[in-house]
Amino acid sequence: MAIDFQVTFDASDPARLAEFWATALGYQVEPPPAGFDSWPEFLASIGWTAGDVNAASAIIDPEGLRPRIYFQKVPETKAVKNRVHLDLRSAPGLRGDERMAALEARCAELVLIGASRLRRHEPDAVAPGWIVMTDPEGNEFCLD
Repeated sequence: MAIDFQVTFDASDPARLAEFWATALGYQVEPPPAGFDSWPEFLASIGWTAGDVNAASAIIDPEGLRPRIYFQKVPETKAVKNRVHLDLRSAPGLRGDERMAALEARCAELVLIGASRLRRHEPDAVAPGWIVMTDPEGNEFCLD
C-alpha cells in the first residue's frame, strides 16, 4: 500500500522559505482553494486575521508526482544541525570534474536566491563529491 506524505519545515518566515524551495525544486506555491483569488482572501473567509497570513505556506509539484512541502511558522529559530535533510540531485550520472562543475553551477544559482554555501566535499574512491548548503533559514541540504 502506498502512503501519501508531505515534508514539513518549521520556519520563521513560511512564505519566504516556500518561495525559495519552490524555485530550488521546480515546484510552485500551492494556489488558494477553488473560489478564492488569493490566500489572504481565503484566510479572511475562515476568520484569520492579517497577522495570521504568514502562519503557513505550502508548495506543490506542478506535475503532481513529488510530495507536497509544508512550511509552518514556529516561534523558535533553528538551534542545531538538521537530523534529516534534502539532497538535490543536481548532477545525475556525472563524475569527477564534470560533476563538480555542474554542482558548482547549481550552487551559484541557489546562492542568488538566498542559499548559503557551507562546504565542498571532493570526489574520492567512495563518494562522487557533493556541496553542503543551507536555505535562507539555515536548514542544511546537499547538492548531490
